[in-house]
Amino acid sequence: MTPSGDLGWTAPSASGPLAATVALPGSKSLTNRVLVLAALSVTPTLVTAPLRARDTTLMCGALRSLGVRIDDEGADWRVHPGRFSAGPVDCGLAGTVMRFVPPLAGFADGDSCFDGDPHARTRPMRTLLDGLRQAGLSISDDGTGGLPFTVHGNGSIGGGRVELDASASSQFVSALLLAGARFDKGLEIHHVGASLPSLPHIEMSLACLAEAGVEVDASQPNRWVVVPGAIDLPDTVIEPDLSNAAPFLAAALVCGGSVTVPHWPATTTQPGDLLRELFTHLGAEVRLAPDGLTVTGPGLAGLRPLVADLHEASELTPVIAAICALAPGRSRLSGVAHIRGHETDRLAALRTELAAAGSDVSETEDGLVIGPAPLHPAVFRAYADHRMAQAGAVLGLAVPGVVVDDIASTTKTLADFPGLWQSLLAQRETPAG
Repeated sequence: MTPSGDLGWTAPSASGPLAATVALPGSKSLTNRVLVLAALSVTPTLVTAPLRARDTTLMCGALRSLGVRIDDEGADWRVHPGRFSAGPVDCGLAGTVMRFVPPLAGFADGDSCFDGDPHARTRPMRTLLDGLRQAGLSISDDGTGGLPFTVHGNGSIGGGRVELDASASSQFVSALLLAGARFDKGLEIHHVGASLPSLPHIEMSLACLAEAGVEVDASQPNRWVVVPGAIDLPDTVIEPDLSNAAPFLAAALVCGGSVTVPHWPATTTQPGDLLRELFTHLGAEVRLAPDGLTVTGPGLAGLRPLVADLHEASELTPVIAAICALAPGRSRLSGVAHIRGHETDRLAALRTELAAAGSDVSETEDGLVIGPAPLHPAVFRAYADHRMAQAGAVLGLAVPGVVVDDIASTTKTLADFPGLWQSLLAQRETPAG
């Protein structure tokens, strides 16, 4: 067991090249999209191999609070749709809950109050709330444009044309897309901002809608037309969470040797699939085969600096930044200004914590510049952010004495990150001879 003290969890350091296999649970992004569509569906849906972690249990709790019946069937969930009822919704710190669930509350008769963790009240919401008002939903937020707010449901939502600037989060678009077919007139969404982050997550929402028989015209840039009609989601198997694979595969780059994640899909809408390209640029050999994805890393001596626009997969930024802090040469990560509004201001947090460990790091308008520098032990603060905690674990592989202050934050998307991490590092290459 890795020791933990008053300051937190001491990240274990590498003790040799790896020869590891790590089976990861289901995708959080897919699980929560499927749960929402199952709640809106006309028939029950069996959700197989879902992620069971804080964000997804919060989603189940939110749906149950609105009258949706969700039964446990072993490790799976069976969702029984029905008439929505008003109720209080605890969003925790889950962006998908605070953004995907409010439209469903509009289908209930009565008031549903949404609130969450203290930091959830600072997360961007005004764009979505204004968009829902354009669609005909009545919402009270005391002018804050965020949590807490109350949805005044009357059983239906008119729909029609909605204009919004989703530059801060693609979840604003996905939230409207997922429920749009149930609006009386359907929905015509226009993104009017300069950029749209995490476009693969919108593609993921569109793919889920297609599985549920929903017709969406996405032929024009920044415009989506959802045809009104029934949602009928078939039984669904959830893919492994590819973004959660980032720290485990990163261990191969830092330690050397190889790490395999089984059941990596041959095709996917998950942004985490970009790890294959990113890790190749960082110096790894990446192989996708029927048995999964295998990353064979060069170890610290063979790491390469990285220049990359992470706009499409911004949730990978913390782990990628930790690797770059260990690499020779100067790395530049860009396209991620919007992650200032994630679980924490991730750019400021990464700059602060990497610098505390000795890294030569500076914050730019939309990213980070990281240069080589001697690193030393430090307390790596997670800011209640699971991706920050994962970055601290990766840094600790090469810097003995890194202590992550809140490793429990990883329960947001992984039930036992420390246990999986220990298991990973115990699977080492057998010395020759």
